[in-house]
Amino acid sequence: MNRKKIVLSGLRPTGRVHLGNYWGAIKNWVDLQETYDCRYFIADIHALTTSYSDTSAIRTATLDGVKDLVAAGIDTEKSVLFLQSRVPQHAELALFLGMITPLGWLERVPTYKEQIDQLKEKDLFTYGFLGYPVLQTADIVMYMANFVPVGKDQESHLEIAREIVRRFNGMYGEVFPEPQPLFTPSPKVPGLDGRKMSKSYDNTIALSASAEEVRSGVMSMVTDTNRVRRSDPGNPQVCNLFPFHQLYSSAEEVAVVDSECRTAARGCVDCKKHLIRNMNAALEPIRERRAALDADPKRVVEILEEGSARARALASETMAKVTDAMKLL
Repeated sequence: MNRKKIVLSGLRPTGRVHLGNYWGAIKNWVDLQETYDCRYFIADIHALTTSYSDTSAIRTATLDGVKDLVAAGIDTEKSVLFLQSRVPQHAELALFLGMITPLGWLERVPTYKEQIDQLKEKDLFTYGFLGYPVLQTADIVMYMANFVPVGKDQESHLEIAREIVRRFNGMYGEVFPEPQPLFTPSPKVPGLDGRKMSKSYDNTIALSASAEEVRSGVMSMVTDTNRVRRSDPGNPQVCNLFPFHQLYSSAEEVAVVDSECRTAARGCVDCKKHLIRNMNAALEPIRERRAALDADPKRVVEILEEGSARARALASETMAKVTDAMKLL
C-alpha cells in the first residue's frame, strides 16, 4: 500500500485571514488535502519571536485562524490541524537541532537582517528571533514532511531546514527526509490601495468579511488613476479591480471587463458593482461556515484539542527515533 506523501505548513496568528492569505496559501492547502497527508498548524510560538513583549492579541488571533482555516475548507478528518504550543515536542526538537546548527547559518538567513531593519520599533536581538529557522525546521521534520508548500520566491526560506536535516542525518544516521519545496500557484492579490495586501498596510479584505464589508472595501479600491473622466478608456492591467475579476469572475466575464474598460463602455463604479456581486456570491459559503464557528466557541477549542492530541502522538514517534539516533535514554 502506497502511503501519501506528507505536507506540512503553518499559519502565524496575526488576526483574521484576508484574501491575500487565502489565495496566496490557504486555498492551496485546501486543494492539497485531496492528494497529500497534510498537517497544518497555528504557529503561536513563532508569533512570540516578534511579539514576545505584547502577547495580548495571540489567543484571539489563534482562534480566528482556526475558524478561518476550517471555514475555508480545511477538513479536520483529512488533515491534522493543531496548535504549535500544545505539542511540546516542537520545542524539544528545536533544542536538539539548535545544538548542531552553526551560528553563522542563522546570521546569514536573508530575512533575519531584513526584519530587524523593517521592525525597528521592536527589539529583535533575542535568542528566539535568531533561532526562528531552527524551530521552523523542527516544525517540518517533526512530522517527517516530504513537502512544504511555498511560492517560487520563498524557496530560499526552506534551504536552511534542508541544511540542518543534512547535518543531523550525517551525524546520527538517516532519521529525517529532506523536505522539498512544493511550488503552488500564488495569483496576484493587491490590497485596496494597490500595494500588496497586508495587515500592516491596513488595505485588506477579510476572508470572512460581511457582504457590506466587501462592498465597502471594493468601492474604496484604487482603479486606473489615468482614467480621469467616465469617457476615458482605461487599462485593466494597471487597475486594482482586474486581478479580482480574474479570481472571482468567469473567463467570459473577464473578457467583457477587459474590452469594456479599454473602450470606456463601462465605468469604474459599474465594474466595482459587478465585482461585488461575484465576490459576495463566492464568499458566502465561507462566511456561513465561519459564522457557525463563531456561534460555537467550544467547538473551536475542541478542534484544536483533537488535532493537537493527534499531533502529539505523531511527534512522540518522531522523538523516539531522534533520541535513539542520538543515543539518549
